[in-house]
Amino acid sequence: MAAIPDKIDTWQMVSPTTYKKDENGKFVMDAPGKLERTTIPMPELGEGEALVEIAGCGVCHTDLSYFYDGVPTVSKPPLTLGHEVAGTVIAGPDNLLDKQVIVPAVMPCRDCDICAQGRGNRCLAQKMPGNSLGVYGGFSSHIPVPAGDLCVVDEAKFPLSHYAVVADAGTTPYQAAMRADLTEGDLVIITGITGGVGVYMGQIAKALGAKMVVGIARNQAKLDRALNYGTDYVINSKGKDIKEVKGEFGAICKEAGVPKNVGWKIFECTGTAGGQELALAFLSFLGKLVVVGFGMQANKYMLSKLMAFDAEIIGTWGCLPEYYPKVLEMVQDGRVAIEPFLETKPMSSIQEVFEQQHNGLFDKRQVLEPDF
Repeated sequence: MAAIPDKIDTWQMVSPTTYKKDENGKFVMDAPGKLERTTIPMPELGEGEALVEIAGCGVCHTDLSYFYDGVPTVSKPPLTLGHEVAGTVIAGPDNLLDKQVIVPAVMPCRDCDICAQGRGNRCLAQKMPGNSLGVYGGFSSHIPVPAGDLCVVDEAKFPLSHYAVVADAGTTPYQAAMRADLTEGDLVIITGITGGVGVYMGQIAKALGAKMVVGIARNQAKLDRALNYGTDYVINSKGKDIKEVKGEFGAICKEAGVPKNVGWKIFECTGTAGGQELALAFLSFLGKLVVVGFGMQANKYMLSKLMAFDAEIIGTWGCLPEYYPKVLEMVQDGRVAIEPFLETKPMSSIQEVFEQQHNGLFDKRQVLEPDF
């Protein structure tokens, strides 16, 4: 068992990026955000808590939203971001000592009306590293967490740090699929099939038995890659209006012998205005639209269409910890691939990684490994 240090090494968000309006009413940067390497006290573990020595922490769009876009965190800065964590338990319950684990991105209280309804993924008292777990987050050497929800990796087939992507990017799509009641034989559309969550949404949909998965995005090379990982047909939406995209979709449906306007389950993974507008345009008779990606923009939609279509628009958040072993099993047996979609970097490069990912310069999920 590893020794327990006196302090936790960490990269804290001392302050997020702030914006102000210029003379034309446009929001411009007022002050850049600041990440600072520091140490924080090692807490005394309470009953039911574990201390995880971090092997890797993935950089999620949500982290960038907190840092660059002013999306508020529950715990206020200074705060360590990062909620995609894999590591080894070095203190806590005896049955978990020395176990390799994935830390769920959201851990419910298990003691409220929401949890009693089986909706603990949206528990209002949940603990989320890098947001609502005090100052503690994944871009650190260690993290104290509730022990009961940890997902044990009995036999790691990949470097332990790589399993960090399962903590959010790999499990959020599974929760979305459960919200959509996705079952064998379903027809699925994924907007943003090439993104950090979309690449797993396609694989999980196919692993759960989807009859047909159509992926939509703007990068042809990534679309071609998606065809090897659960996606049956792809549409490149770059430079096309909604009518053109729907025209291509109609041709695909005709070729495949499936209806173009009945029963499709749509997963919107971009979080962009364009992606959301496109997803709404596909919603039709008996359809379900699940909003997976997050964005700050507003959308217009004629709600009466839902009545006419007998359709649904559903939100989804995080993933219930009890679903993690199911996703881990899919990763371990190869139904869901993680290796082609991630790359690791030392945690000391966090500022550069944030900047480059914010500017869309990465093709893969970035996983930062502690090098304090």
